[in-house]
Amino acid sequence: MITTIYNEETISKEINTKWAGKTVHFAKETDSTNEWCKRMSKENAEHGTLAVAEFQSAGKGRLGRKWTAPEGSSVMMSILLKPEFEPQYASMLTLVMGLSVAQAVCELGVEVSIKWPNDVVVSHKKICGILTEMGVQDGKIREVVIGVGLNVNLKEIQDELKDKATSLYLETGKTYDRNRLIGLVMEKFEINYEKFVQTCDLSMMLDDYNMLLANKSQPVRVLDKISPYEGVALEIDKDGALLVRVQSGEIRKVCSGEVSVRGLYSYI
Repeated sequence: MITTIYNEETISKEINTKWAGKTVHFAKETDSTNEWCKRMSKENAEHGTLAVAEFQSAGKGRLGRKWTAPEGSSVMMSILLKPEFEPQYASMLTLVMGLSVAQAVCELGVEVSIKWPNDVVVSHKKICGILTEMGVQDGKIREVVIGVGLNVNLKEIQDELKDKATSLYLETGKTYDRNRLIGLVMEKFEINYEKFVQTCDLSMMLDDYNMLLANKSQPVRVLDKISPYEGVALEIDKDGALLVRVQSGEIRKVCSGEVSVRGLYSYI
């Protein structure tokens, strides 16, 4: 039987890390866990502080899309980071978290992959959204907040998202202990983050990431605003760019902040 208790204490019991999620704050409801982490940063909360909520009244994803979920169905959390590296490297942390979530879900025995740059997918459908935000002061990073919304025990998906989104429950028929899942994500993230800060790139995670890349060897359409084009996705490079071979044989680097990539025949 999966435990239904979900609070600061039950989450903390599952976190066996040095710093990632070592301090857990839990709320039944908050505006958004990212905003909560930013407020805690102003109050000098420590690196690795984790905010978890059951409900978010103003949860948001990329491009400001609203994120809501019924009780017991999802993991909604944000981790506060106080990095010492330069601001230009921070965006790669989205990929670091995407990899960490995928590795955590793998540990549960679920076949998972990553749609570049950071959508964690099961059966070609998205189960997780990640939003990274950075605060800068005097040219240095004040904080980085990474928010994760993960569909765990969600029993139904809105009609308009059914072809693009799913949950662990819908794919496996099993319910999962969200406390354990958070513990696994924090464990994987701590390992991957410590690799990242050594080089300020993804070079020490490339094999792990490319092994899980859903786009690998797939035909893709690069939605460049000026001149969209098609090609075959190969892998990512150490800076997190997707390498795409176009018809001429030329290999182009696609950077995640600039363009979206869509599969020619499906969401991936």
